[in-house]
Amino acid sequence: MLKAPLPPRALPTAPISCREAPCEAEPESRVLMKRWMDYIWPAVGLVAVIFASWALWKEIRGLSIADVAAGLWAIKPGHWLLAVAATLMAYSALAWYDQIALAHMERRLNWGFIAVVSFTTYALSHNIGATMISGAVVRYRAYSTKGLGMVEVGLLVAFCAFTFTLGNVMLGGIVLLFDPGLIQRWINLPAWIGLTAGLVMLAAVGLYVLGSLLHFAPLRVAGFELVYPRPPIAARQLLAGPIELIGAAGIIYFALPEVGNPGFLIVLGIFMASFTIALISHAPGGLGVLEFTFVTAMPEVPKAEVLAALIVFRLLYLIIPLVFALIVVAGFERGKIGELWRGKT
Repeated sequence: MLKAPLPPRALPTAPISCREAPCEAEPESRVLMKRWMDYIWPAVGLVAVIFASWALWKEIRGLSIADVAAGLWAIKPGHWLLAVAATLMAYSALAWYDQIALAHMERRLNWGFIAVVSFTTYALSHNIGATMISGAVVRYRAYSTKGLGMVEVGLLVAFCAFTFTLGNVMLGGIVLLFDPGLIQRWINLPAWIGLTAGLVMLAAVGLYVLGSLLHFAPLRVAGFELVYPRPPIAARQLLAGPIELIGAAGIIYFALPEVGNPGFLIVLGIFMASFTIALISHAPGGLGVLEFTFVTAMPEVPKAEVLAALIVFRLLYLIIPLVFALIVVAGFERGKIGELWRGKT
């Protein structure tokens, strides 16, 4: 992983750090660019929502609310329970992301605390958008109470993002290896391109594993270092990422009808592509982007039932966790205000 300047407490194995010399102050041009980016990314997200919503409307304008409601009512109670179980599986894996990052940094915290922080972080950032930024803010507010500094929290955020990317690349490579024609659901390309892409993705993951096993020297790029984690840490990363993605995709799979259902492997591949595009778009909650990508990729399933499954996904994976996260944040901030007030009196 990348390395960044570490405080005296931080460890040399942390994933991201500057060179050993103290980091120089950022030039004014870079500071100005960051300020502009604070406005640009929200604008990009808004444009993505508008464009994707317009494209989605063109796809589903013949549907009625009654059609979608009928799709929701058609979901069996057992499938609702399986979708809830898949949600718990996904959020458990997300909590594991943080635990793996802290283990890499040799920081030991209570598992229950990590789980609450991770749940709150992802529940908020998935809905707000700009996951890296919003996730860093929430994590710093929580982990700073346990002695982690800003740099260490930045390392943790970057490590978690890389764990997700690693799992996405590995699982995407496996899906394309078994079904190279998956890319034809969006782009008319020969199947061998999908097969080649899958092999390249798995080779990249294999190189990362090899670097961890053989303790490759850090790769220095423009003042940063790529440091390979210890093999046990890398092995956990290769498990956590796919588990989270399989759980999240499982919510949609169990909510889809049995008739016309293309199978879990296809649903998983479509979900990973849709979710990745939604994240890149910076649209809050991937609103419109996720739905449009999914609907266009599943022509064999009635659109009303695809939308019903996506509503279930948003309800279980985004909306309900957001409500609980807001309650957790309100309780945390109330406690901090109480501490400040008692300190003053």
